[in-house]
Amino acid sequence: MPHTIVTDICEGIADCVEACPVACIHPGDTKNAKGTDYFWIEFATCIDCGICLQVCPIEGAIVPEEQPQLQRVPS
Repeated sequence: MPHTIVTDICEGIADCVEACPVACIHPGDTKNAKGTDYFWIEFATCIDCGICLQVCPIEGAIVPEEQPQLQRVPS
């Protein structure tokens, strides 16, 4: 099951982007509720390896399940 980046918790640090072995993490197209940049996970590409969870310094920014209602993706 893919992981989810919680848009309004993500602070755009992007450690997850470099760590992802399948390049499924992409930048958002606006700012989040905190006014910071954010990233999102492409569910169809995510292999559920958990590396993003390990490298993210922001508690709660990534959850280990697919929760599309928590993640904003560009239109």
